[in-house]
This record gives sequence, C-alpha cells and structure tokens, in this order.
Amino acid sequence: MAVVIRMKRTGRRNRPCYRISVADKYLPRDGRTIETLGFYDPASPVEELRVSLNVERARHWLEHGALPSPTVHSIFKRQGVWEGGIPVKKKRDRSGRKKTTAKKERRSARDASFAEKKVERRTEREKARAAAAAAAKSAESDSKES
Repeated sequence: MAVVIRMKRTGRRNRPCYRISVADKYLPRDGRTIETLGFYDPASPVEELRVSLNVERARHWLEHGALPSPTVHSIFKRQGVWEGGIPVKKKRDRSGRKKTTAKKERRSARDASFAEKKVERRTEREKARAAAAAAAKSAESDSKES
C-alpha cells in the first residue's frame, strides 16, 4: 500500500482548516484516512493554535515510508519532525503529455524548409518578370525601328 501524509480540508467556505492525515495515495483527498496526526488552521489569529501535530506518530509514519506532500513537508520542517532529509511526494504533472521537444524540432525544421521554398519561388517569379520586361522592351525597340 502506498501511503502519503497530506492535508484533508475541513472548515467552511473562505475559512479553511486542514487535518494532517495519513492516507492511501489512491483515495480521494477528503476521503477515508488511516490516521489523523494533527491539524493546521492557517487563518487562526493566535499563532500557537495554527498547528497542532503529534510529532512521534509523524516520525513513525515517515520511518515506515510514508511520503509527505510539499505543504506537509514544510510544516514538518517548521515543527522539527525530522531534521534529516525527508523524502517529498512529487507533484503530479497535470498536462498528461510527455514533455518532449522532438515535435517542436520537427515543426521548426518543416517551417524552415517552407521558408526556403518560398524564397526560391519569389526569386524565380522576379527573374521571370525581369525576362518578360526585357522581352517587352526589345519588342518595343524592334517596332520603333520598323
């Protein structure tokens, strides 16, 4: 079972309060939890009441492989849960696409070849116009001589 330590939102609209809980990573954010470690109330006017945390249980879960979310990681650092390096749960890439540049490179190469062909066509048209103008002048000069 993959276990994470994350915050479960409680409170009311525009007045959030969070429970710091241990849960299976496949369950919803506000769903069933394994254990509640404490709470975090960011809107509390009293600084001592903003965070309440059972440090011993938090250390227990970290030692057994639970990964904290980035926000919980910062709370743990402030509370002194684990002075060593705490592994952090990586943020999920929400785009769902691979981050490759191969497609962009192919597109830029294609655009460059189109630009080269466009310049070639333009020079060919200019040469044809110049030849037509020269032929027209020579035709005019021949008609004046006769």
